[in-house]
Amino acid sequence: MFRAVEGETQTTRKRKSLLGDGEKHLTPLERFQIGFVQRSFEPGSMDRTIRVLQRVIGSTWIDVCSRRVRHIIGRDRLPELSPQDSVVLVSNHRSFFDLYVVVGYLVKHGLAQRIMFPVRSKFFYDHPMGMIVNGVMSFFAMYPPVFRERERAALNIATLDEVVRLLERGGTVVGLHPEGQRNKSGDPYALLPAQTGVGRIIHGAKVTVVPIFINGLINDMPKQIYGNLTGTADPIVIAFGKPVDFNGMLQEPPSPRVFRRIADRCMEEVKALGEEEKAYRAAL
Repeated sequence: MFRAVEGETQTTRKRKSLLGDGEKHLTPLERFQIGFVQRSFEPGSMDRTIRVLQRVIGSTWIDVCSRRVRHIIGRDRLPELSPQDSVVLVSNHRSFFDLYVVVGYLVKHGLAQRIMFPVRSKFFYDHPMGMIVNGVMSFFAMYPPVFRERERAALNIATLDEVVRLLERGGTVVGLHPEGQRNKSGDPYALLPAQTGVGRIIHGAKVTVVPIFINGLINDMPKQIYGNLTGTADPIVIAFGKPVDFNGMLQEPPSPRVFRRIADRCMEEVKALGEEEKAYRAAL
């Protein structure tokens, strides 16, 4: 999803703003929707309301739709976090709903942070229905937008900076897929290469990073929900790892090479959890 820009580091430039730097590249609708969701993250009644909705409604329906076939590995490895702490979750990517199920489980078991998932801009920010779907499905967790068009790729630097800004502010959980896109191969354990933008976010924010491997979800939501309610769906197995130890990488000067090493380190931990999940699934 995210690639670092060669030759540019966080210490040699000012952070970019999605609305400010994207003024010439965003449509009026995109500017409105980005501005609305951005304001919802600022302290105040809207932010408090969204946190309650995510915690009470969002996590409940996800829990109901997955708990009969859900299995958890490594819950005891999760770090203790205060509501003011920020955390990054890095996970493999097999379905559209991987991180929703993961975060839904965590919120149901005490996670109090505001939830954020970077999402493709197509539809969610350039279509009038995008804001409605974002609000109804996730209570505006799908933010900030990621731009796939080549002519707007530079805006993704502002997206990276926005993620770092909200993590640094505190009280935010960000779900990221280092692979950048869904792994559509027949082998869920053959992971795609990590994208360096994930390393850039982690290096800039310097917050706790929790690796996760999830397997068993499908992209057919009605079929997935029916299979859970009847207990006939394949097991959904979530394996949590201990917070990633980056061995001093976060203190090194920022560079694309450092971002790559951080991203690869995340994938090492996710891959190891995949082997653990494979053994657990075989025992099932």
